[in-house]
Amino acid sequence: MPNPTHRHTRSRRDKRRANWKLSEPNVVLCSECGEHTLSHRVCPSCGSYRGKKIIEVIEKEIV
Repeated sequence: MPNPTHRHTRSRRDKRRANWKLSEPNVVLCSECGEHTLSHRVCPSCGSYRGKKIIEVIEKEIV
């Protein structure tokens, strides 16, 4: 494969390197228990999704 014949400018190089940042996760409050959870996922603290109980959550004992 041939190599580039013309040098890229600093602005063109920096535009390509500017897109590495991560976006913040979309965090919402659970309607049942009020804990912060990711949207469109079952709440890990109470096991509900959209007002319905989906999974049974077993609390761990702290020893």
